[in-house]
Amino acid sequence: MKAMIFAAGLGSRLGEITARIPKAMVEVGGEPMLKRVILKIKETGVSTIVINVHHFASQIEDYLKKNDNFGADIHISDERSLLLDTGGGLLKARHLLEGNEPILIHNVDILTDFDINRMLAVHESTKADATLLVDERKTSRYLLFNREMRMTGWKNIKDGEIKSPWDNSIIQTSHPLAFGGVHIVSPKLFLPLSSYSSNYVFSITPFYTDMCASLNIMGYRPDETYEWHDIGKPESLSKAQNIVSKLRQKFREEF
Repeated sequence: MKAMIFAAGLGSRLGEITARIPKAMVEVGGEPMLKRVILKIKETGVSTIVINVHHFASQIEDYLKKNDNFGADIHISDERSLLLDTGGGLLKARHLLEGNEPILIHNVDILTDFDINRMLAVHESTKADATLLVDERKTSRYLLFNREMRMTGWKNIKDGEIKSPWDNSIIQTSHPLAFGGVHIVSPKLFLPLSSYSSNYVFSITPFYTDMCASLNIMGYRPDETYEWHDIGKPESLSKAQNIVSKLRQKFREEF
């Protein structure tokens, strides 16, 4: 398996913190989130890691160089000239990720301890084009899934807007789940992704939404109890700091 870490974002929700450092370098428990995500990904036996950069890109590059890439085969996808969002960012990194292996995608601002290898096993057993980490969690926008955990659409809770290529009868019986910022995709996904938008800058969520009837996009809910924190928000960052000691006991080498 190969992997991509989305680390190019501005981190604007963190205010003054990311006015001087990239989101990837925000520390949780004394360690930058970039290090935490890299070490977690290495546990899965990943062969190649691609990291996209934009905001304070040189700080990320210098940090990786100083730490010898943490013993990983790391490549940089440079978005200094234009921040491409998640869909555009993945497409730009295509030449570094293509092959026969699944591709793990992990947001740099997600602190979690679930077992990625279990998710990979489900991804391979369902022959999914994409498998998304999802769960019951309060948010304003949800992805919709049928009883077989196949994605059927997207819903905005605030105004009730629903987007879906499926029939209304399917939507009415679908269940809303929050996306967790970790997904595994087949390299076959690059073909429909490359023809999806005429704009270089686009999010991958609308792509999943528009294509979920023609592509096999599955949701994955871990069976085990696990931690999940989006450190991209001040309140979540504060909470994440408090649970690092618990994670250290579970994964001593990583945390």
